[in-house]
Amino acid sequence: MVRVEVVKLQVYFSDCDPLGIAGQSSYFRWYDAASRIYFERCGVPPWRDLEKSCGIIGTPLLEVASQFFEPLDPGDPIEIETSIVRWESKVFTQRHVLYRHGLRHAEGEEKRVFASRDPQTGRVYAIPIPDDIRASCQ
Repeated sequence: MVRVEVVKLQVYFSDCDPLGIAGQSSYFRWYDAASRIYFERCGVPPWRDLEKSCGIIGTPLLEVASQFFEPLDPGDPIEIETSIVRWESKVFTQRHVLYRHGLRHAEGEEKRVFASRDPQTGRVYAIPIPDDIRASCQ
């Protein structure tokens, strides 16, 4: 069974375009926040702590896509169901389904990697997904 975490947020005026509708960039910001919250709830320490202990600096995006079904307005309460639907050696895929009052409004997927930084060059590179993190998220 896939682990699902639900994040509750609210749409603010600043999330919306001049027409008063939540803009696409807001959805991607919400997905990013839901991604980090997912890992926190799975017991994964903050990235700054992981960088110190094992060199992991975060989970940068490789790809992101979303479908938008209904508009959102300022003041709308939203819930985002986040899960990891696919694990590969270095890449994982997170799915986010956004609801308002139980109705699906958007659905997105992100491909991400766990990353480290070369101390000599500063270059960021993907690392194999740590077994302990994968186990805590399942």
